[in-house]
Amino acid sequence: MTLLKLSLMAFSFVFWAAGLTMLIIGLWAKVSLGSYLALSASDYPSAPAILLATGVAVIIWGFLGCFGAATEHRGLLRAYSAFLAAVLAAGLAAGLSALLYRQTLAQGFQEGLRQALLAYGEDDGVADALDAVQRALSCCGVESYRDWLASPWGLEQNGSVPLSCCRARRGCQSSPPDARRLHRDGCFGRVSAFVGSNMFYVATAALGLALLQLIGIVLACLLAARVPAHLLGIATPR
Repeated sequence: MTLLKLSLMAFSFVFWAAGLTMLIIGLWAKVSLGSYLALSASDYPSAPAILLATGVAVIIWGFLGCFGAATEHRGLLRAYSAFLAAVLAAGLAAGLSALLYRQTLAQGFQEGLRQALLAYGEDDGVADALDAVQRALSCCGVESYRDWLASPWGLEQNGSVPLSCCRARRGCQSSPPDARRLHRDGCFGRVSAFVGSNMFYVATAALGLALLQLIGIVLACLLAARVPAHLLGIATPR
């Protein structure tokens, strides 16, 4: 009984630490991937928001699970095992969907980049996001810098490109632009590779965390079943 209680408390601490890690990763993803996700035309739910919400819930329930184990509260232990089962299902669904829909996400980014190119100069938020991506990934346009030359903004500028496409400020925004002074690669390949690789790690972590819940579910159920009758207010037969 004591060993079972200590095992569940140790698991709850690991579970709590995992929730804290998810919260930190969610904050990092919201800051680091915000510009890329803002350009996606996909309807896929925001991964940073999911990580933040899940991290907060896991931290709270990790504490409650440890408290339930320490006090041998059967109701709390059963609720904790039910929450772990829900996290197991959600983790499996999130991990598998992230792996299966990576191609859909890539197509969403491609369409989002094309829409951002057309709206550049009209929507400041989209323009700032696209400029941030082009600077951070050293890219220009969707497939190449030539995408800008046929865009509405590029035509208004007599076939020029934004400053965020430039490798050096001098002589970059001439008309036509000097390709030697521009980022040669398009942003679609860079963004899809960057987000795709990070999505793989996020999906792997989600699947690993989900499978870890099986241990907690078994421990919580075993401890709840072995709570002494006198702690439940049940009179034992004499």
